[in-house]
Amino acid sequence: MNLRFYIDPARGVAHCQAHGVTDEEVRQAMLRPGEDRPARDGARSAIGRTQAGRLIRTIYIPDRNDDSCFVVTAYELTGKPLQAFRRRQRGTKR
Repeated sequence: MNLRFYIDPARGVAHCQAHGVTDEEVRQAMLRPGEDRPARDGARSAIGRTQAGRLIRTIYIPDRNDDSCFVVTAYELTGKPLQAFRRRQRGTKR
């Protein structure tokens, strides 16, 4: 999978790095997402696990013609969003 990253103009690096997530961690999480859902404005939200075990949410826009996408941002899942994801994976409601 070919990933292109949004570069933060103020920092000159990928926006996901501002959230403490490396490009390689995004690649790892996108290879086998545990969840991939529609987001806003044609984007998608994928949650996947890195090799180190971190759960990463990636907001991306898929390309129409090939196996590539534009990564807008990515961050580690914590707090209530993490609890909600785990609940969805178990299939229980609260």
